[in-house]
Amino acid sequence: MNLWNETKSVPISKTMVWEAYKKVKANKGSAGVDQISMEEFDADRSKHLYKLWNRMASGSYFPPPVKEVEIAKKDGKTRKLGIPTISDRVAQMVVKDYLEPRFESIFSDNSYGYRPKRNAHQALAMVRENCRLTNWVIDLDIKGFFDNINHEKLLTALKKHTSENWCLFYIKRWLNVPVLKKSGELVQKQGKGTPQGGVISPLLANLFLHYAMDKWLELKHKTVSFVRYADDAIIHCKSKAHAEWLLRK
Repeated sequence: MNLWNETKSVPISKTMVWEAYKKVKANKGSAGVDQISMEEFDADRSKHLYKLWNRMASGSYFPPPVKEVEIAKKDGKTRKLGIPTISDRVAQMVVKDYLEPRFESIFSDNSYGYRPKRNAHQALAMVRENCRLTNWVIDLDIKGFFDNINHEKLLTALKKHTSENWCLFYIKRWLNVPVLKKSGELVQKQGKGTPQGGVISPLLANLFLHYAMDKWLELKHKTVSFVRYADDAIIHCKSKAHAEWLLRK
């Protein structure tokens, strides 16, 4: 595999696509709107991956719509996920792998969700530790976070850490990709939302909440300790009055 091809306008190598594909395959998952399963993709993977690399490296890759599926939650409600095609999951993984190390260097130690070498068990252990020191907690999750994440604010955060235009224009395309509903209706984004189920969505969500929650708490409310796992958080406070005040904030 050539690591570099001088004729391409975007520095995406075949090796980057191959490494991304291996991760997507290991994660398994169902077919997207093109109805191509992992087995079918694998059967002709050289063709699929070359086509994807060729388009990504020339800046001409446009993601297809994401397929909306509903999964049951423990409380009897359903959660809507947006399932990209396998090719698009590979494309998203290429950009995620490229950007993640630099974002990891700025992310808070209090953030545990969807990060390398971090998991829910570590988050719970830190919550237990914090509970020994404080008597009150705010237990919260952000309602409809992935559906309502503000594109303009997210892109402001992205531009602070990303100078590469090719990363920005691909992420903008993913943010604006329409959703194919179960009814067959194609719904366009209105400047907000990122599919819960997309490969790059958790990284973008963590970047958004790094500024919207983590930095805000660490800079403005130094007396509280907290643990965040994606859009769920436990915030530890010294008193009931303090907890109620902070919750209003």
